[in-house]
Amino acid sequence: MEWKMKEFRPEGWLIDTAENRAAMRSQAALGEAMRLHQLLEARAAVCDSSHNLIVDLGCMKGIIPREEGALGIAEGSVKDIAMISRVNKPVSFFVTGFTGINGRTYATLSRRAAQEECRREYLAALRPGDVIGARVTHLEPFGAFVDIGCGIPSLIPIDAISVSRIAHPRERFSPGMDIRAVVRSIDGEGRICLSHKELLGTWEENASLFAPGETVAGVVRSVEDYGIFVELTPNLAGLAEPKEGVSPGQQASVYIKSLLPEKMKIKLIVIDTFRYDYSPAAPEYFFTGSHMERFVYSPECSPRKIETVFDPAPEF
Repeated sequence: MEWKMKEFRPEGWLIDTAENRAAMRSQAALGEAMRLHQLLEARAAVCDSSHNLIVDLGCMKGIIPREEGALGIAEGSVKDIAMISRVNKPVSFFVTGFTGINGRTYATLSRRAAQEECRREYLAALRPGDVIGARVTHLEPFGAFVDIGCGIPSLIPIDAISVSRIAHPRERFSPGMDIRAVVRSIDGEGRICLSHKELLGTWEENASLFAPGETVAGVVRSVEDYGIFVELTPNLAGLAEPKEGVSPGQQASVYIKSLLPEKMKIKLIVIDTFRYDYSPAAPEYFFTGSHMERFVYSPECSPRKIETVFDPAPEF
């Protein structure tokens, strides 16, 4: 059998490609995709009362039986919400055959098989420090869940999203956002935990965007008795002098008094603050490579060293 090379990516990245659309033109094209073991994507239209997913293939309907809906469904380690939550969203799958249901022909599909192959051929080869693409799926107070391939989830803990502290991941991400992340650790069962802050630049890289004497935009992150912490970028915050009427979450215009690399400090003066509801913008990354051994946030001149070392994955 002539199998096609596959790229395992978050669900939704494949659906609008020319190759994927071509496979949906007819039942014959779907049959050829099955012969070639081609990874496909389409939008789930319905989750029926038995928790089977009905998928709109364009030329016909497809069905993903409940047990084929995700890794762990058949074993009971994954709940049926994993199926229900895919309605009106792209799903990855292999075509496994064709069947008649109530006089109509359906393509039978397996998302579980796509996830198994993604885990075996892509995720199993990852090591700490590898930088991968991901798509944000949902947000919790403790972190952001992302799809790292064919709907397989991973977590970015809230303290790993950025150097500047946030109250909730929604301040950085929104569901459906495409991001990059670095593999932080891999446990004995192959579960991958991610980090994000190392891609957003060092103190010096971020501080180079600013100069003393400028008045710039920021976000108030915390208000203390001794001053106000204002975020200038996700990986850079400064301390402003106390001022009445300022509260966390406000937008701020701040005057930059000084930049002190040896102390990793920026001294600010708050000029004005106001409330403004906004959607987070896609992250801008300083690191664009595919692997990092370590990340040193602190400047060389600073006696305080802040770094992340990505240890090789242990052998099991």
